[in-house]
This record gives sequence, C-alpha cells and structure tokens, in this order.
Amino acid sequence: MRDFNCPNCGSGISPAIEAIKMLSCPSCGTTLFLEDKGARLAGDAGVMHDVPMLFGLGDWLRISDWQFEVLGHARFSYGRGTWDEFFCRREDGPLRWVSVDEGDVVIQQELTRANWPRYDGTLHLGRQITYDQEDFTVIEMDEATCVALRGSFDHPLTVGERYSFVNLQDRHGRLLSGEFQGDFREWYTGVWVDPFDVRVETAGRAPQ
Repeated sequence: MRDFNCPNCGSGISPAIEAIKMLSCPSCGTTLFLEDKGARLAGDAGVMHDVPMLFGLGDWLRISDWQFEVLGHARFSYGRGTWDEFFCRREDGPLRWVSVDEGDVVIQQELTRANWPRYDGTLHLGRQITYDQEDFTVIEMDEATCVALRGSFDHPLTVGERYSFVNLQDRHGRLLSGEFQGDFREWYTGVWVDPFDVRVETAGRAPQ
C-alpha cells in the first residue's frame, strides 16, 4: 500500500486500506484527496464540536456478530440538528457506514449502480416503491450540509457541500436511503440496531 506526504505539513500518511480516497492529516488536520500522483489539499476539515457520542474515530465496535473499526467520521447538519456518519471496515473486510442520529443507529451498505432502486417519476413523502420484492415507503426527505470531517473515507467528501437525501422503510424496518447532488447519486440499504447492543472497545483494540 502506498504512503503519502501531507502537502501542508509534510507528515507521512499511511492509509489504513487500499480503498481510501480522502483523509484528514493526523498531524495538521488538513483534508486531503489521495491520487496516484500523490496527496493534494481538499480544503477545510470543519469544526467537529464536542457532543455526547456512543463511539468515535479509531474505536472498535461489536454489533451483533459483526466487528467494525471506525476509520472516518463525517458530520452533517440538516437544520433541526446534526447526525454523524462513521465509515467503518468490518473485521473480515467489507466496508460499511454506521449512522447515528439522536441515538438511533443504522448500519448501511452502499449499493452498486446495477442494484439501485428503479421507479417512475419523482419521490415524495408517503410514496411507495418496490425494491428487493418489498414495498418501501418514503418516510423522510430533506437537505443536509457536510460540516466536519475526520479520519479516512473511500470517496471524496467536502465541508460545505449540500446534499438532498431521502429515506424509505419497508414493513420489516429495513432502510433504503438515497443521497443526491446534481447528477451525483448514491443509494444505500440499512438495518436499524439497538444502541444498547453496540459494544465499544478502546481505540486501536479489537473486541475480544
């Protein structure tokens, strides 16, 4: 795996996994995009105000039979408040996002384009679409702004960027989420987990 030098402070950077495309320099906090030719400045990392957190960057989590290492932490504001997205890798390799909003916890997996939901027209609150042989209902639509970034991510994020998002849920409680910005699209599937079922270990140590 290739190492990089921060163009702001010169510190050496070693991405945790090959999939990392951006990170914040652990020495100076500058946000960087990682490219074949090296690291380049990506802008401000924002201010991550201290709030009560279930877990944080560098922690190991055990949720049910899964173990996760928290590699990245992004915070988004949506007017009424904020929520946190944690970019994680499972112990056996697959990447996941763990979202925490007012104590509610969701484990999400990004969908490939071939597996995106297909529907006619536009989405609106209360509309149902069929996905994976189940009916999903739109339960939330809003806009959000990225306000702070820490750690590493598998695709570029920028503080100040604004996104539209939509959340749908089926009768079993499964979540289907879309994020949109111009022509940019991302879709995720997710499951809710009880926050009391999230076991947190200290940073740098996997659960036993």
